[in-house]
Amino acid sequence: MVFSSFVFLLLFLPITLGLYYLAPKKAKNGILFLASLVFYAWGEPVYILIMLFSTVFDYCNGLALEKLEKKNNDKGRRAVLVLSLVVNLGLLCFFKYTDFMIKTMDDILGLNLPVMNIALPIGISFYTFQTLSYTIDVYRKQVKAQHNIVDFGMYICMFPQLIAGPIVRYADVEHQLKINERIINPDRAFSGVLRFSLGLAKKVLIANQSGALFSEISSNGSVSSAVAWLGTFAFAIQIYFDFSGYSDMAIGLAKMLGFDLMENFDYPYMSKSITEFWRRWHISLGTWFREYVYIPLGGNRRGLPRQILNLFIVWFLTGLWHGAGWNFVLWGLYFFVLLVVEKLFLLKWLEKLPSFVSHIYAMLAVLFSWAIFAVDDFTMLRGFIASMFGANGVYSTDFLYYIKSYAVVLVLGVAFSTNYPKKLFKKLTNSNAIKFAVGAILLALSVLMLIGDSYNPFLYFRF
Repeated sequence: MVFSSFVFLLLFLPITLGLYYLAPKKAKNGILFLASLVFYAWGEPVYILIMLFSTVFDYCNGLALEKLEKKNNDKGRRAVLVLSLVVNLGLLCFFKYTDFMIKTMDDILGLNLPVMNIALPIGISFYTFQTLSYTIDVYRKQVKAQHNIVDFGMYICMFPQLIAGPIVRYADVEHQLKINERIINPDRAFSGVLRFSLGLAKKVLIANQSGALFSEISSNGSVSSAVAWLGTFAFAIQIYFDFSGYSDMAIGLAKMLGFDLMENFDYPYMSKSITEFWRRWHISLGTWFREYVYIPLGGNRRGLPRQILNLFIVWFLTGLWHGAGWNFVLWGLYFFVLLVVEKLFLLKWLEKLPSFVSHIYAMLAVLFSWAIFAVDDFTMLRGFIASMFGANGVYSTDFLYYIKSYAVVLVLGVAFSTNYPKKLFKKLTNSNAIKFAVGAILLALSVLMLIGDSYNPFLYFRF
């Protein structure tokens, strides 16, 4: 089930919110937990067992760590942590990377091993990182073990952020799991509805339409340089508005339920360096890798060579986390190289240049990265990159056709990837009536577009 489906908008969400608001306080967490299971099982009736296993497994690990701490059994605590890491990452690797490794071995060794065609459980990359954050933080004594299995299950399975983030660390919502710590009132619900409407509009009105343009261009075997760069630009708009739109919807839904989730995007396309870009893009993932991989490896505390090695490991894993394909690994290592170069000398140069020059550098670097990210077949990737650099000519007449056909969505994509519309909206109104009208218009336009639009994917579902 996706947020931009009529089943969710007209059936699941109204029923869930109605039951949640009408239920007594003691029952609200249970209702949210059960509703989240229904939400997941709608599309993954079998793989819900994997998610439930991970939930119960790490719930028990938390209790075990607490008991062993009281006994001052550090070896036992380390054993529990290792067990949690091995089992959770083992499940993730089995479902996500088994076929990838088989294909890689076939290509290198020519073994002709049959792939297993294992279906990837939706959201496993997200909820695995959430369960791990809980176990690790309990081990570090940064949070207390959760004794209520329903509350813990609700944290892992909560439908707003279950299948595409943001990745919610247990420490960030520990107190919000208690119903008395959550604020549920009309003002917050209204704010949540507005945020959800904005996210839905970003997804349906901009991401879907720019995605259709990229799909049309990428399906063409040979394109001119201008068209290839336009397709990459369209994908850049699609992935940003697709993922940030989903995050907006998740944050809005959580707010309706009384939760405050972290922001996941901060206008990354306004960045003036790759370092800044990754402080603004997919913030929850960057935070997770910093807290649970980079800093434990030593961060920047052990000299420059070790710091570069740590960055290599983080960005190799970041690329691999995004997908079971060597293009994703290449994408991660591409950013690793840029970040190291910036750290060594380029950032100092960029700070001395005019802002618009730094911005152009950052956006060209990011645009090229999306070409690597979007095309997962290496043969096609080589052809597409060759097209970007003029292998099929610099210009063709279809470029003008695409510009004319998609001008509106491209202009909207550029405008709303900046914070200027938000600033303008704040200046123009403080009235809830106008905010309600804007939200209603966005929601109506999104629904009308969904009625006639068959292209409605969520890109990050496959990660």
